[in-house]
Amino acid sequence: MAVSMESLVQGPQMELFKKNFFFLVNRLKINFPYTNHYTNPGYLLSPVTVQRNICGENASVKISIEIEGFQLPVTFTCDVSSTVEIVIMQALCWVHDDLNQVDVGSYVLKVCGQEEVLQNNHCLGSHEHIQNCRKWDTEIKLQLLTFSSMCQNLARTVSVYLITDSLLVIWLNMNNSFSDFISEIDPLNSTYLCLFYFLFLKNQHRAVDQVIKAVRKICSALDGVETLAITESVKKLKRAVNLPRSKSANVSIFYYEKYYLICSLSYNGKDLFKPIQSKKVGTYKNFFYLIKWDELIIFPIQISQLPLECLLHLTLFGILNQSSGSSPDSNKQRKGPEALGKVSLPLFDFKRVGNSDSATQILWPRKPKIFAIWPFTGKSLLTPDLGHRYNLSSQTVSALLSKEDKAFLWEKRYYCFKHPNCLPKVLASAPNWKRVNLAKTYSLLQEWPPLHPLTALELLDSKFADQEVRSLAVTWIEAISDDELTDLLPQFVQALKYEIYLNSSLVRFLLSRALGNIQIAHNLYWLLRDALHDAQFGARYEHVLGALLSVGGKGLREELLKQTKLVQLLGGVAEKVRQASGSARQVVLQRSMERVQSFFLKNKCRLPLNPSLVSCSFFSSNAVPLKVTMVNADPMGEEINVMFKVGEDLRQDMLALQMIKIMDKIWLKEGLDLRMVIFKCLSTGRDRGMVELVPASDTLRKIQVEYGVTGSFKDKPLAEWLRKYNPSEEEYEKASENFIYSCAGCCVATYVLGICDRHNDNIMLRSTGHMFHIDFGKFLGHAQMFGSFKRDRAPFVLTSDMAYVINGGEKPTIRFQLFVDLCCQAYNLIRKQTNLFLNLLSLMIPSGLPELTSIQDLKYVRDALQPQTTDAEATIFFTRLIESSLGSIATKFNFFIHNLAQLRFSGLPSNDEPILSFSPKTYSFRQDGRIKEVSVFTYHKKYNPDKHYIYVVRILREGQLEPSFVFRTFDEFQELHNKLSIIFPLWKLPGFPNRMVLGRTHIKDVAAKRKIELNSYLQSLMSASTDVAEVTQEKIKMSIFLFSDAGPFSPTPGQIGGAVKLSVSYRNGTLFIMVMHIKDLVTEDGADPNPYVKTYLLPDTHKTSKRKTKISRKTRNPTFNEMLVYSGYSKETLRQRELQLSVLSAESLRENFFLGGITLPLKDFNLRTLLSFLSSSTY
Repeated sequence: MAVSMESLVQGPQMELFKKNFFFLVNRLKINFPYTNHYTNPGYLLSPVTVQRNICGENASVKISIEIEGFQLPVTFTCDVSSTVEIVIMQALCWVHDDLNQVDVGSYVLKVCGQEEVLQNNHCLGSHEHIQNCRKWDTEIKLQLLTFSSMCQNLARTVSVYLITDSLLVIWLNMNNSFSDFISEIDPLNSTYLCLFYFLFLKNQHRAVDQVIKAVRKICSALDGVETLAITESVKKLKRAVNLPRSKSANVSIFYYEKYYLICSLSYNGKDLFKPIQSKKVGTYKNFFYLIKWDELIIFPIQISQLPLECLLHLTLFGILNQSSGSSPDSNKQRKGPEALGKVSLPLFDFKRVGNSDSATQILWPRKPKIFAIWPFTGKSLLTPDLGHRYNLSSQTVSALLSKEDKAFLWEKRYYCFKHPNCLPKVLASAPNWKRVNLAKTYSLLQEWPPLHPLTALELLDSKFADQEVRSLAVTWIEAISDDELTDLLPQFVQALKYEIYLNSSLVRFLLSRALGNIQIAHNLYWLLRDALHDAQFGARYEHVLGALLSVGGKGLREELLKQTKLVQLLGGVAEKVRQASGSARQVVLQRSMERVQSFFLKNKCRLPLNPSLVSCSFFSSNAVPLKVTMVNADPMGEEINVMFKVGEDLRQDMLALQMIKIMDKIWLKEGLDLRMVIFKCLSTGRDRGMVELVPASDTLRKIQVEYGVTGSFKDKPLAEWLRKYNPSEEEYEKASENFIYSCAGCCVATYVLGICDRHNDNIMLRSTGHMFHIDFGKFLGHAQMFGSFKRDRAPFVLTSDMAYVINGGEKPTIRFQLFVDLCCQAYNLIRKQTNLFLNLLSLMIPSGLPELTSIQDLKYVRDALQPQTTDAEATIFFTRLIESSLGSIATKFNFFIHNLAQLRFSGLPSNDEPILSFSPKTYSFRQDGRIKEVSVFTYHKKYNPDKHYIYVVRILREGQLEPSFVFRTFDEFQELHNKLSIIFPLWKLPGFPNRMVLGRTHIKDVAAKRKIELNSYLQSLMSASTDVAEVTQEKIKMSIFLFSDAGPFSPTPGQIGGAVKLSVSYRNGTLFIMVMHIKDLVTEDGADPNPYVKTYLLPDTHKTSKRKTKISRKTRNPTFNEMLVYSGYSKETLRQRELQLSVLSAESLRENFFLGGITLPLKDFNLRTLLSFLSSSTY
């Protein structure tokens, strides 16, 4: 990983560095004048998420608008596709008779209860606030105001431009650290000299001793700094008056007897050559223990060959003093050298000149100091002339490329113009970044076609240190909207670590956007403040934070300081309560909250979680974790519920919630609203932060235990809990629908991110049916362990009680098919953004999250998203994950899941009237005539799709001169006999041929024998009693059996019905049949079948085209999502074929029986077709 300079270089270079950065800040102030209302509104704009077809959506919402002078709000209905400006005009019609005399553009719609306004040029339904109101089914309350009446206390004023030294003042007041005082080292020598001359005249020894003590105190105040100049000056001073030497030289400290440095140069996170080790030396003491090498390190590379952004790394190692008998770490014995600290800094300054000054560096993490001298000649190393800026863009994932891939990409780089997104891969494949080769690289960038702004994110990663590449990346990113930037701010803040200089394009971009958008400034402040704790980069963030506070203006600065004070107060309360014993916690809580109450008596304060929420007091609070209900300063607003946590690192929760929010926006942009619950979380410091509480919600555990200790083993608690809060059928159906959609989103999101440690205490359900997850302490597949076993064995949490709500009962229904379709659709949409998620996570690697430490952690997400597969293959893959999750037995240890296979399905009630299942139509003598003669004429072999024999029945009816022929199977003959036995229990019917035979059933010899037996059976039946013969034809509908239209029919009994959903596509000489769902299957006895699907491409005389799916157990509405493949067929051949599809039920104690089928001529399709449910009742 590339790291950057965190020390302050002394001398002229540092002064030039400061002046340059100050110039940047002042230039930003000039470019963003306080008089520009567009870039300095003084209030927050409501975020916007553009959904697909939102402007054409035919949906209406009811809104209530508070207007000054009206006692009651104005209420009317408008389309969500209407712009906010049109809504304002509708509201103004209640106030003014003639809108021609009204400046509509001077009005805004403010959200009641929040300090934010809708954006006039956007559709009403595109605002996140309106979307949330529709999601929660709450009233949309707005307030009509003019710009002049809006609260604009956060706007910049002229004062920010008058205070020229405000940045320096802010920096000096921010943090009493070494970096605040180090600039005072240079005047020390002159100060010592003045003191010396004042005291020397009286008492030489005493005067020198006092001066040395004063210098030591100053050095101690500077975090123990003792530069070489100070040491030499003190020695000269002592020699001048013959002061005795100290006796504590060459003393080893920290249990180390020797020290050495490892010196290296790196670029793009890789060493340019093998690191070089210095000599090993001991310590000596002056004011403090010091190490002196006095050694020249020569690197085996010419300066002209160095990349301009290369970094020098110095790592301090200590060799353990073996004779000391102990180790500084009592938990383990270290025998080898130990890395004590590290510092990194660029070899060239921001003007491309080699640093030739001495420098004092802070090593991290233990903060010893290194003093070094760079013997550069000071020559300028200029970059190749680019001529002008390019309007380009970029993106892509390159971290996992192999050496062979990189060599191939670089060789073929000019062929990649047609695939612009691969630019980061191409640049990451460059063999080197030497100055002599930069002209070719920059020329490639100049010719590269423009890309989407999000694609440029990867060019801000550590792999791309070149300043021209990073500047161009920022140029492309500038097209991103403020709302998108707000969502991605954590990654941009981390990318600051890879900037070589503070006066960079990225710093200018972030500060510029913060000047024009208060939401960005607010979020950026808290992200930078949280990053101040970074041991390596804290000083850099301190500089950027100081610049932000300087340019943001007095109003914003005071507001952020109030928020910081509130966070400190709440953090102190939470810490005291956490440390108190259980019985004393309430007393400690009440006493501690008095300070919070005193704060609110003097201030109104915006919430750090959401700056549009303003609180003026609080109602109540609970102990551990600290939960506070705050009073909304807007009387039309609702109470504000937050949780403040201490002792917990919330940065990982922030990242997980950010990824889920981005997923939700991707789905919404594609028109898929999964009703996700997106709550806010903010880390406000090391192991502490705030979390938004979602109202009207409970954990699944709390819901389940309402039904007893064994509630987690029951299927109905979730459904009955929702029924309690949604008593009407319409309300419950809406809540169930919300559950189906939100559960699908949760399944996809938690699987893709590898969210682990899932149990019923960190999954919550809202009374409106929305399900959501909390507590993301384990992610990227790092499962919680129970001994040597993973507690999370299922791909994601999907339990039987969830399936009960989805299905609307115990039995699988088409609602579960909707759930599967939603999951697969959502999964495929996220897969299309694989590069984006990998880039976002990659940029967060240096953030210090415990479970995101290297590029290897990203392999889980890449494998989970299956980027190499097609959408159809991914659909099959995720369907299997759903089945695995529902059938997971191991999940019982966490969530007491029931296995789907153990669900008991009740059969449908059968019809009391015995009918023949294969033809429900009723025939009569009067309409169709009496049968005079009937016989089995012959038999034929059929494939439908399995091989079977069908018998040709010859029928002659009264009034007909020519006989007709129909086709019936042996099983249909048997069904007729069974139904006759039910109707005529007292009559002795002819004996029916035996169904059971030895050996194979469907062979020619068996068919020949049965032809004779069936013919004898029919003759005996026709010659039986007149009553029997007539009723056989009239009541039992023997006419159905004998007089249906000729054609292939079902091989075994069973009422044919239902519908099938298919996807048919053709590519690369292969036909793909995706069997998705089947619904509403019907069986004779009402029991749930075990359906599976078989297909043939007809004509197929040799039965070589048979394909079949797996068997789905005990369901009328099976989901398969399986691909049946036919390879080696041309399009011309397929257009002459028919796809024959049959649905059968697999039986263990009898032959499989037919449930339905359909034949599709492939010439009727373009072979890229998604077929919705097609009736399978005809074949």
